[in-house]
Amino acid sequence: MKFCDSRRLQARSHAIIPGGSHTYAKGDDEFPEEAPGFITRGKGCHVWDADGNEFIEYGMGLRAVTLGHAFEPVVQAAYRQMQLGTNFTRPARIEVELAEAMLQVIDGAEMVKFAKNGSDVTTAAVKLSRAYTGRELVAVCGDQPFFSTDDWFICTTEMDAGIPRAIADLTLKFAYNDLGSLRTLFDQHPGQIACLVMEAETVTLTAPGYLNQVKQLCEEQGALLVFDEMITGFRWHVGGAQKFHGVVPHLSTFGKAMGNGFAIAALAGKREIMRLGGLEHDLPRVFLLSTTHGAETHALAASLETIRIYQEQNVVEFLWSQGERLRTLINQSIVANRLEGLFELRGRPCNLVYATLDQDHNPSQAYRTLFLQEMIRRGVIAPSFVVSFSHSDAEIDRTAEAVHTALVVYRKALEDGIDKYLTGRPVKPVNREYN
Repeated sequence: MKFCDSRRLQARSHAIIPGGSHTYAKGDDEFPEEAPGFITRGKGCHVWDADGNEFIEYGMGLRAVTLGHAFEPVVQAAYRQMQLGTNFTRPARIEVELAEAMLQVIDGAEMVKFAKNGSDVTTAAVKLSRAYTGRELVAVCGDQPFFSTDDWFICTTEMDAGIPRAIADLTLKFAYNDLGSLRTLFDQHPGQIACLVMEAETVTLTAPGYLNQVKQLCEEQGALLVFDEMITGFRWHVGGAQKFHGVVPHLSTFGKAMGNGFAIAALAGKREIMRLGGLEHDLPRVFLLSTTHGAETHALAASLETIRIYQEQNVVEFLWSQGERLRTLINQSIVANRLEGLFELRGRPCNLVYATLDQDHNPSQAYRTLFLQEMIRRGVIAPSFVVSFSHSDAEIDRTAEAVHTALVVYRKALEDGIDKYLTGRPVKPVNREYN
């Protein structure tokens, strides 16, 4: 497998794009040196790189492309709407239609507003919470990786250069599944916390009753509960992990899969709170969300069609069943290669990720790189094992075969030393202080 054209494009991209990519998680530092650098097209769960190499892809656009690349009904819906115009001086009819459709699938939500990406709407949720409560502090779940590119959140990561200390001091952290850590924050900052921002669930499974206890504590303390459903929405359930777990937050944010890769996100919540971003009140105005391209009609059409397909074709059930099929096959290979406790699958079947550990059972970026490298050599790009509606049994079975032989190499590297098998430097985590 050759990557000559990718190498040439990489040299050009790094000269004119900071990091060589517009999304950090897609950067060269996140993949082995022997990897496709640029994708030119995709269909279903298959992609082709700049050199013409074909791969089965997992992760699917950072979990945004849940139906599949170039999924025909969604593409056609967007195309038909695009021919009518994409952006006007006044709102378009389809804005109301999608708003109604979204509120039908999100329990407890009474108003919704659209934007282009997750950071837009999570930041809007924080601003709205501060305006509603009259408080300034924000509590975020410190065990969960990402909520926004904006200062209020990025200040909590290692990549906090350029953010004033005064802003960073307004964001606090609590631990997932640990109600005591949250109680401590409220005790330390009485009457000051505007909201909690968290994913209802990620790789770590929710402890029984935990989410209900969090909501109850928020209401006792006068804070709002905000669920980030960027990943869990349209995957755990069409209505998100909140629907799956039966907990209704005060505000919630959606994005990624709601447009099958088209740029669209949503903030939804209770009318009493959301109305502060509107015209029907006599309180100070909240500049909630006002984006030139937030309601581009073709993206709204893509989202409407995506919702229709989910409801008519049981997409969520398929994601869970295919993820479970893949997990079963991979776990068999883990046992066959004597890698229990050294290579692990984690998370719900609809959102499988993996952990790579070294001989001492410590998390290892080097072994992650080796596994990525060996999967790429076998025609699979797998930064995770997050499936889509386009991952048929045939692709799942082919992936399982690739995993099995990749894990044979993984076992050999543990026994002989990784340097004998790994080409180039290890990958690095996105959030780090220095390159």
